[in-house]
Amino acid sequence: MTAAVAERQRGIGGAISDLFFARPQLVTFLLLTPPLLWIGVVYIGSLFALLLQSFYSLDDFSGLVVHEFTLATYEQLFEASNAQIILRTVTMAALVTVASAIIAFPIAYYAARYARGWTKALFYLAVMMPLWSSYLVKVYAWKLILAKEGIITWFANELHLRWLLDGILALPVVGGPSLSFSYIGTFLVFVYIWLPYMILPTQAALERVPANFIEASADLGADPRQTFRTVIFPLALPGIVAGSIFTFSLTLGDYIIPQIVGNSRLMIGQAVYTLQGTAGNIPLAAAFTVVPMLIMAIYLWMAKRMGAFNVL
Repeated sequence: MTAAVAERQRGIGGAISDLFFARPQLVTFLLLTPPLLWIGVVYIGSLFALLLQSFYSLDDFSGLVVHEFTLATYEQLFEASNAQIILRTVTMAALVTVASAIIAFPIAYYAARYARGWTKALFYLAVMMPLWSSYLVKVYAWKLILAKEGIITWFANELHLRWLLDGILALPVVGGPSLSFSYIGTFLVFVYIWLPYMILPTQAALERVPANFIEASADLGADPRQTFRTVIFPLALPGIVAGSIFTFSLTLGDYIIPQIVGNSRLMIGQAVYTLQGTAGNIPLAAAFTVVPMLIMAIYLWMAKRMGAFNVL
């Protein structure tokens, strides 16, 4: 009698609990369905709509989008002006990635091998602190630093190196009226903004390098350069590649830094912003957007083969 009353009191809640206990995969399905639907509709759906738009074209006479399947929009990407935009952006992303790796490695190596206690806490604080401030504030601060009246120009004048700065700005490919309107300035800001994303994965990879591997290398007669080349660097490479995923992809798609600290020569992000805004050429803007997606798909495939995802 008591068992029957207890069973009635459990009611629907008890039955549902028993069902979930008997079929744990049902719980997983119910928990994952809402976020997967959200990702599928909002993210993948928007990407599909973007991809669909890239196969349309713009009527030159009326300025209206022609909703007919065509590859003419993608053919426009191979025109000289558009191809230069793509090449310029990919080159900048590659240079920023290489520079970030060169700067990040010694910092990450010191943090992984020698920093202990409060020193390591200070390292994490120093690396993470720039990420806590506003992205736009940092970019505009750098624009002031790089301006003609900025601290870099002041230092160049004080050290009697203004001739060197003027010579750099006179370079036809990377120069400009000032550092705040040049590819050099854009490069410096990109490296500063994305550097923490390279330091942290590299440091995590170096933390996993066993100390006895380095000691064994020394015991076998290898000098420090050989140890770095044959032991440390190969084991740290997945972390560098993992960091490069961030630096390369973020540079590839960014339009704010080139817009604020840059010149009149567009990069992919600026081209997309201009085409879908003032020009109203949605198909070409969508085609430009597909380019970094394809580049990153190939890049991620290569990074996975190198074991970069194990460090993330």
